[in-house]
Amino acid sequence: MRKYVVSSTLRDPEWTNTTVVGDDPIEEIRRLKAEPDKDMVQYGFGRLSHALMQHGLLDELRLWVHPLFVGSGGPDALIHRDGPPARFELRDTTALRSGIVVLGYRAAP
Repeated sequence: MRKYVVSSTLRDPEWTNTTVVGDDPIEEIRRLKAEPDKDMVQYGFGRLSHALMQHGLLDELRLWVHPLFVGSGGPDALIHRDGPPARFELRDTTALRSGIVVLGYRAAP
C-alpha cells in the first residue's frame, strides 16, 4: 500500500512505499483524489484535517470517542479552531468493549 506523509521537516522516510508531501499538501491530495478507484485514509486530526475540510477534500470523518478528559486546550487545540463550518451526516456507529465509540460520518451535500 502506498503511504504519504505530510511534513515540513521529514525528507527521506525509512518506511517502504512512502512519499513525503512537503510543499503543497492540498494540491497533492487534490491530485491523488482525482486518480481513479483510490481511497485514502488520514490518521489523526489536526491542522491538515482542518485544511482538507476548508478545501472540500474531506469526504468522510471517523471520530473515536474515548471516555476520558485530557486537561485543557489552547489556540492550537485539535478540535476547536477558527474556520468555515462543515456539516457531516452520521453513517454508522461501533461500540467497542473498551468503552470507545467509533462514529462514522460522511460529508453532507
